[in-house]
Amino acid sequence: MSMTDNTTPVTWLTRDAHERLKAELDGLIEGRPAMAAEISARREEGDLKENGGYHAAREEQGKQEARIRQLQELLRNAQVGDAPTTSGVAGPGMVVTVRFDDDDESETFLIGSREETASLEVYSAASPLGRALDGAKVGETRTYETPNGKTMSVTLEKAEPFTG
Repeated sequence: MSMTDNTTPVTWLTRDAHERLKAELDGLIEGRPAMAAEISARREEGDLKENGGYHAAREEQGKQEARIRQLQELLRNAQVGDAPTTSGVAGPGMVVTVRFDDDDESETFLIGSREETASLEVYSAASPLGRALDGAKVGETRTYETPNGKTMSVTLEKAEPFTG
């Protein structure tokens, strides 16, 4: 996510998502010694240039370390809160249905973090659209500027709490 100011982006997470991600991080960190042992065992198999098992283990280690860094950053900058319980106002943790002025069809998405769900499209609360919709009531139209400088108008049709 890019922001025009120098603030660190904050990611809104439900308590459940925060706990799930923390458990994933803990598991990955606990698995480091086993991964190191796997790499060491593969290294003992001989010539590293032709050792597919060694290279696969190193690649897996790289993926795990990247995920550890991603989770640490995400959790360090997370704003944790309870999922909203009332409908009708857009904000973090809400599944919103909107209609863009230049489109005949409605679009539904979660205002929050991609770590919350894989079943819905997600817009960050810090994105231009997320910021424009924050606090909007059903029926209200808001305008915002897209990253390419175009001004868009969007009308909130529905806002329901995200239930996972």
